[in-house]
Amino acid sequence: MLCQRVIAFSMLLFSTTLSWSQAKLSTHWEELTASDFREGIRRSQGTCLLPFGILEKHGPHLPLGTDLLDVRYAALHAADQEYAVVFPEYYFGQIFEAKHEPGTVAYSTQLQLALLQETTDEMARNGCKKVLIVNGHGGNEHLLPFFAQSQLERPRDYVVYVLGSVEPPPGGPPHKSTAINWHAGESETSHMMISRPDLVHIDRASDESGADQKRLNLPENVYTGIWWYARFPYHYSGEGALATHELGEYDMKAWVSGIVNAIRAVKADQNSLKLQNQFYEKSKRPLDTQP
Repeated sequence: MLCQRVIAFSMLLFSTTLSWSQAKLSTHWEELTASDFREGIRRSQGTCLLPFGILEKHGPHLPLGTDLLDVRYAALHAADQEYAVVFPEYYFGQIFEAKHEPGTVAYSTQLQLALLQETTDEMARNGCKKVLIVNGHGGNEHLLPFFAQSQLERPRDYVVYVLGSVEPPPGGPPHKSTAINWHAGESETSHMMISRPDLVHIDRASDESGADQKRLNLPENVYTGIWWYARFPYHYSGEGALATHELGEYDMKAWVSGIVNAIRAVKADQNSLKLQNQFYEKSKRPLDTQP
């Protein structure tokens, strides 16, 4: 009888330990052991996140890595709810418009695209057949859709998805600012109050102007690369001093929820790779394609 109790207790302990181990499997790519990584890929159904930030000035009061810190906070909290493997810090994006400010790291266009391609290729080689890029930087809004389109250039055995900005639903805490709130302003400062409150220097938020300088007079549908510098030369848009913890909490919760929904949709998607492969085959013989 005693022997049976010992065996039963050992089995219970093993089962509990195994269950605890599974529940505690890290979502951080860099924290996983090789065997845990294999399990992470299995559990995530080959779905991996690439949170995409940048290094640039964020007004006089926020850290250079604001976009990187915010997007990783949101992505990791989402992966805690819907398991996915999250790639390490990635900040090799488009930020030429901030080269005049200290701390900005602006890689060449060729390197941005080459590094991103090799990164997703390597992710796929390691089992990430569904790569969801989560954008955390407005300056990548043109780069990332272009990158996704460029995947049709040649056959690949994985799919790149891009999640752009996630707008919070109506009904949250009201904004106090009436200024254009695009960069290091009320919203972004509020977000940092959630992701890294220790790096917010709210007492400095009024040291510079975040007002639109309006130094260009062009129609809305005419684009030029210097537009941002013409309007916001101090790399600050809005009034960061008006930020609140409540607004940050509301917005970040919505962002996390949006990423969770995207992960679930990507996991459930069984058509993109099939259609992608079909496209590759048809593109070899365009004259045989039927209307």
